[in-house]
Amino acid sequence: MIEKIESPSAFDSWTKRDIFSVRILALLNSYSTKYHFCSFFRQIIDGKVTAIMSKLDGSYTLSLEDGFDNEELVHFFCISGYNNILTDDRFYISPRFEEGDVMISSAKRDNFVEGATLDEFPKLMDLYNFVDYEEQDFKSWYVDISHRVRHKTAKDYTLVVKDEIIASGILSSIISGYAILTAVRTRDEFRRMGYGSALVSAICSDVTGYVYIMRDEGANEEFYTKLGFENIGKWRMYR
Repeated sequence: MIEKIESPSAFDSWTKRDIFSVRILALLNSYSTKYHFCSFFRQIIDGKVTAIMSKLDGSYTLSLEDGFDNEELVHFFCISGYNNILTDDRFYISPRFEEGDVMISSAKRDNFVEGATLDEFPKLMDLYNFVDYEEQDFKSWYVDISHRVRHKTAKDYTLVVKDEIIASGILSSIISGYAILTAVRTRDEFRRMGYGSALVSAICSDVTGYVYIMRDEGANEEFYTKLGFENIGKWRMYR
């Protein structure tokens, strides 16, 4: 059975903290269940919660436990419709998907570069322009990220040299000692100079527990491995 939850307490029995659960639970802490554009669901089989999911506009995130019913989930998504579904590689709905690696780190390192300043509260317009989002308009991005920052389920960082942003990173989901790192970028002319490593190390050290990243397959593995990250599984995006 798949049901829409009406109260955050419906997820109290869910103890898993994979990257997908962290994303779902941080979103729940940000918006609760009171907004029409954001909703949450759970699959229950024989009294056990076997999957939880969030829907933000048409984008779903799905976290799975052993014993989940793939067929029931496929039926749910086909009836409901979706823009995309982010989950792990155990779920299958169609051959059209992108895939990459999930990495995790609990390393805490002092790896800062002299002359650089960490800004934990950058202006969001400056950050948006630096990251250079291609498919995301500023207004919707700003409303969402500022809401999350206010609810302490997200945090933004930039590395500044001589009043110029040279690197960025966003903890887009934060909950109970877990966080997801996104939007990591270093200006081309400052790459291979230690600035990106310094920023990621500082961000990871700001999290009490574990930091996840989603890495495109074949991209930046050596960079993150040197910073203490390890591959632990796959992410899959259906569109």
